[in-house]
Amino acid sequence: MPAELSLLDTNVLVYSVFGDSEKHIPARRLLEQAGDAAGGLCVCSQVLAEFFAVVTDPRRVSAPRQPEEALAVIEAILSLPGITLLPTPAETVHGWVALVRRQPVTGGRVFDAQLAATMLANGVIRIHTFNRADFARFSELEVITPE
Repeated sequence: MPAELSLLDTNVLVYSVFGDSEKHIPARRLLEQAGDAAGGLCVCSQVLAEFFAVVTDPRRVSAPRQPEEALAVIEAILSLPGITLLPTPAETVHGWVALVRRQPVTGGRVFDAQLAATMLANGVIRIHTFNRADFARFSELEVITPE
C-alpha cells in the first residue's frame, strides 16, 4: 500500500459525477489525481456502497443514475492507477466502538465513526470531504476540504 494515503469521502465521489454543483469542479480535480499511480488516494467498501446508495436514490439526487451506470462509475474509479481499495480489517469494529465511546454519536453518524475506524485500522489519517464537521470530532484525522 502506498505511504501517505488520503481517503475520498462519499460526497467527493458524488459531486464528481453531478455537474450541477459548485463542488463538482474541485471534486473532479481531486479524482483526476488518481489518474497518476502516485495519486495516493483511497476508498473503501463503505464509501463505494454509500456512493451507490446516494446516486441511485431519487430522494437524494435530482438525476438518479441507474444501478448499472452507478456500478460502471465504481468500476472506473477502482481501475484508476492512483486509487487503493482499503480492506476492512477485523479490528475496525473495535475501533469504531472505541471512537463512539469517546465521541458519542447517534443514528447515521455512526457511519462516520465506522469510516474513521476503517481509515485508522489501515494507517490512513487524511480524508477529503465536503463535510468537515462529520470528521472534525476525530482528533486523529486530518480533514481536508477539496478546493
